[in-house]
Amino acid sequence: MSKKKQLVAEPPPILPRTGVESHAHLNGRAFNADFDQVIERAAAAGVAQIIQVFLSPEAWQRDKSLFDAHPHVFFILGIHPTEAHLFSCDVVEKIRQAVLSDTRIRAIGEIGLDFYWKECPPAIQKKFFIKQLALARQLSLPVVVHCRDAESETFALLETQGFSGYPLLWHCFGGDSAMAGRIVGNGWYLSVPGPVTFPANAILRKAVADVPEDRLLVETDSPYLSPIPLRGKRNEPANLGYTIAAMAEARQMAPADLWTICGNNARRFFGIGTLGT
Repeated sequence: MSKKKQLVAEPPPILPRTGVESHAHLNGRAFNADFDQVIERAAAAGVAQIIQVFLSPEAWQRDKSLFDAHPHVFFILGIHPTEAHLFSCDVVEKIRQAVLSDTRIRAIGEIGLDFYWKECPPAIQKKFFIKQLALARQLSLPVVVHCRDAESETFALLETQGFSGYPLLWHCFGGDSAMAGRIVGNGWYLSVPGPVTFPANAILRKAVADVPEDRLLVETDSPYLSPIPLRGKRNEPANLGYTIAAMAEARQMAPADLWTICGNNARRFFGIGTLGT
């Protein structure tokens, strides 16, 4: 019987502080014990800015003060599709008021469709998706989209709602080159998570190689989706170096160069200025 080959973990590349963590959930219980250290490790790993995701106005109101001492952390706010059935229609107005009161909220998200989990009926997901898309347009804010097992429906809804050409980020992209091409063809961005490092994910790495460099971002989706060699452990922004290394290898370029490019793309998309601002 042959033994399964073990992966040898390479250390993450040394990166300049020019990158952006484009999607993290740092306000959850997973980070209660070492929240400040997580922020510090991210900076030491080259993360200049972090985009923190709040999944309800209540979560934003409760936890935004966690980031008072960290002005390089910005927010996105929206109702996740799997939670849409838990909210009444006035939640959209609450999101509006939060945006108007907090300049750190830079996008509406993560919103979209998720047909993998069955708790929330598709009709309710679509209703809240459309309402939040309309709110983003009214507020002139970018959109961050969550899509799982609902690609054709998500594309169709976005395109029929007139969002081709609108500032939109496809969060946690895990598709192939054809899907990436449709995203880019609509004028949107995509963000790549830790699974790009998985040995079996050659299709995703090929897609990363094919995407124009000005449309690429990188994320952890912390505390989820840890890259190799940390798969199965809690993820955090400091682990982005492993992800960017796999992306850079797929594109045959230096990790530090791609890191800065993805960071600049994120700063442009979220309107969070240039380095040092």
